[in-house]
Amino acid sequence: MNITLSLDEKLVKEVRKIAVDRDTTLTGLVREYLQKLASENTQRDRQKRQLEALERTFRKVKLSIGERTWKREDLYDR
Repeated sequence: MNITLSLDEKLVKEVRKIAVDRDTTLTGLVREYLQKLASENTQRDRQKRQLEALERTFRKVKLSIGERTWKREDLYDR
């Protein structure tokens, strides 16, 4: 799919320099960024669903871990 963007000429020149340094093109940089953005969004959605499932499980079993009767330092006494 082709997309038309309106960008400032100065920005385009600067980003093209970056693209050359990274051995790619302006289109390649945009594509890479959009793929990363979509991937992060998918991962965030998956994490949100997993957290919601975990919270439902906790509510179902009414899990209670009780009060903490120890100090963090107690765990590292040698």
